[in-house]
Amino acid sequence: MNQLFEKIPMEGVKNIIVVASGKGGVGKSTVAANLAIALARNGLKIALFDADIFGPSIPKMFGIEDAKPEASAIGDKEMIFPIEKFGVKIMSIGFFVDKSKSLIWRGPMAANAITQLIQDTQWGEIDYLVIDFPPGTSDIQLTTVQKLNLRGAIIVTTPQEIAINDARKAASMFTNPDLKVPILGVVENMSWFTPNQHPDEKYFIFGKGGGEKIAAEFNTKLIGQIPLVMEVGEAAEKGLSVFSQSNKPVVEAFEKIAEQILSKAIA
Repeated sequence: MNQLFEKIPMEGVKNIIVVASGKGGVGKSTVAANLAIALARNGLKIALFDADIFGPSIPKMFGIEDAKPEASAIGDKEMIFPIEKFGVKIMSIGFFVDKSKSLIWRGPMAANAITQLIQDTQWGEIDYLVIDFPPGTSDIQLTTVQKLNLRGAIIVTTPQEIAINDARKAASMFTNPDLKVPILGVVENMSWFTPNQHPDEKYFIFGKGGGEKIAAEFNTKLIGQIPLVMEVGEAAEKGLSVFSQSNKPVVEAFEKIAEQILSKAIA
């Protein structure tokens, strides 16, 4: 199937990785956003594309909801320039729609809008383009996988069984024989809860071992476990990165995930 579709030329973009999950609410966008920042902190040229057309959250997480990307003619085509923050070039459909209103589009229309926005963005020289997928395995995911040369995918899950089941469906899309996108690793979010007053204690309120289970099933690695910390949600609400927070385990978790991606030597 992959060979039947003309690939979108992405001149200057060396690697494209997608961050996916089978269900919403597992912290996929949080992982995508802070992974992009962590990679940028390693001195790389990083871009982040918000492909969640019906619920774009990246502008909010970066505190740039009111930003309006500039457009300029390059040759005979008008290109859009991404917004930059924390060393990351950011593009989202959220910059162009009223955040108080919902988009009522059929799947193919949404998928076409995503590919058009990717094509019309002036990315420049980029080491890694991180794409934050919407939950599930719909037209947006399938079209993106078919039309872009992806280096790989990261699967995000939480430890509980219902999230694992959905993560399994997301992972199976990438391993489909017609698509064959490498799974770079699994990130387990909300792995445990540690109270601020008792930093040495761990409470596995959503269970244990979910990320390891999915990683083993798809012959990949568990590349990170992120604890459930209130500061992470608060940072997202305020447009701050987790690297501005005082919680060291969270910062170290994202640094480790970035190291795992970079250790694959695909830059």
